[in-house]
Amino acid sequence: MRSKLRGKDFITLRDWTKEEIDTLLEVSFELKEKFLKGEPTPYLPYKTIFLMFFEQSTRTRNSMEAGIAQLGGHANYLDTSTMQISHGEVAKDTASVLSRYGHAIACRNCFWGIGNKYLNNMAKHSRVPIMSLQDDLYHPMQGIADLMTIIEKKKETKNLKVSIIWAYATSHKKPISVPLTQCLLFPRYGMDVTLAYPEGFEMPDWVIEEAKKNAEENGGSFRITHDMEEAYRDADVVIPKNWGSWSGKKGDVEISQFKDWKCTEEIMKLAKKDVIYMHALPADRGNEVDDSVIDGPNSVIYDEAENRLHTAKAVMWLTMG
Repeated sequence: MRSKLRGKDFITLRDWTKEEIDTLLEVSFELKEKFLKGEPTPYLPYKTIFLMFFEQSTRTRNSMEAGIAQLGGHANYLDTSTMQISHGEVAKDTASVLSRYGHAIACRNCFWGIGNKYLNNMAKHSRVPIMSLQDDLYHPMQGIADLMTIIEKKKETKNLKVSIIWAYATSHKKPISVPLTQCLLFPRYGMDVTLAYPEGFEMPDWVIEEAKKNAEENGGSFRITHDMEEAYRDADVVIPKNWGSWSGKKGDVEISQFKDWKCTEEIMKLAKKDVIYMHALPADRGNEVDDSVIDGPNSVIYDEAENRLHTAKAVMWLTMG
């Protein structure tokens, strides 16, 4: 299976079979163990990956740069505002050229209605794997790290009660790609997933249909609620995170009316005692979540963030090796 993944694009986990995702998780855990033991992993010597960013990044950029270095390769960080893209160069030309210079191209482009199409356009013209570092629809790097963290902390995913919950934030309008990816991925592992949000922050219809289908096929469940307390009640995993209302349906929603959609110590008491709190970061502290929760004993945010390194390394090794 590992050799079959060589050259495969990593734009959405929808394009990866469950067996392929299982292999990715297996390799991620192997690489994490070696990292903790201090064992070198020079599996991609002299390989180059180009990291194209249309937006800012902390965890994604550094997990990729550190990861490829630990695999014996090198990353070229590309701020697209300093590239000829800023003068109108198209995805075809960028991908055609960069794929002749190295061994993979990874890109973050979250512009609504553009990002995922841009990545797929690059994939059509690239000689090497294209990896998504987040687009307007998907964030597979975050999704696989989240899944790894849940397995690491809870061991069993079957009928695990996982709640993906909208949270109030003022920092910036965040893409739907993280919760969308979780909605599609977690039911494939038999989890009982609850998606909670105030009206106006729904996922696209096709996402809900596919999430329910994935749940049915894998012995889990998927439901929607507009009651925040219901989402927290008896949950094993809570993921309260802001996302913006997506264009093309209801447009922008005035979010100030939903300030009470916040993860507090009080509402966490509704969940199971051993519930884990997760967040992809950056969190809007004080709005999305109280410090006492995100810094509390149920929070696994830094383990979750660390796993971005190990899963990124697994993706690169399997597709570039």
